[in-house]
Amino acid sequence: MKKITLSLIAALTIGFAANAQEKEIKFGAKVGLNESKFSNADGLSTRTSFHIGAVAEIPITEKFSIQPELLYSGQGAKFDGAGSYDDGLLEFREVKVEGTFKQNYILLPIMAKYYVWKGLNLQAGPQIGFLTTAKLHYDKVEIPEAGISANNHSVSIKQMMNKVDFGLNFGIGYELPIGVFFDLRANIGLSSINKEGPSSKNQVSQLSVGYKF
Repeated sequence: MKKITLSLIAALTIGFAANAQEKEIKFGAKVGLNESKFSNADGLSTRTSFHIGAVAEIPITEKFSIQPELLYSGQGAKFDGAGSYDDGLLEFREVKVEGTFKQNYILLPIMAKYYVWKGLNLQAGPQIGFLTTAKLHYDKVEIPEAGISANNHSVSIKQMMNKVDFGLNFGIGYELPIGVFFDLRANIGLSSINKEGPSSKNQVSQLSVGYKF
C-alpha cells in the first residue's frame, strides 16, 4: 500500500510539473477608470480618477490561474456643500465649498481567476495599498459677505491618513484570443484610511482594459 501511495504521489507530481511547463506565464499592462468614495462619510460623492500598471498571469490548471498586479491608483471622494462659519472671532452666515479628497496609492492585488467559459473569468483576491500622497483640494471656496472667492488650493492631509490599506477585490473579466482583456472589479476596503475620528474605508469600482503578451 505504501509503495502504491508513493507511486501515485510521484505520478501526480510529474504530471502537474509537466502541465505547468506546457503553460506559459503571461505578462501585460492595464489602464482604466476608477469611481471611488469613502464608507461612513455623509455628504460625499464619488471621485472619478484612473489606474495604470502591470499584470502577470500564472496558470495553475486549465481553468484556474493566479494574477499578481502592480498598480498606481487615484482614489478619494468629492464634496460640495454650504453652511455658516463661526470660530469666535470671525462669523460668516454663508460659506460655499467645493472640493476633492485626492489620495494616490501603489496597489498590490493578488487575484485568483477561474475561467468559466472560454475567456470569461471570475476574479477574487486580497489587496494591499501603500499611500503615496493625500491632499484636500479646494476647487472653489466662496464667502459672499466677505467678498472672498478662491479656487484651486490644496492642503496635504497625508499625516492624518494611514499609510497602509487592506482590501478585498471581486470582479469579472473577459480575455480575447489576441491578448486584449477587459476587467470590471470592486474593491472593498477592510482597514480605516483615517487615523482619528469615525472610521472610513475605501470603496472603489474599476473598469480596465489591457493586453497580455
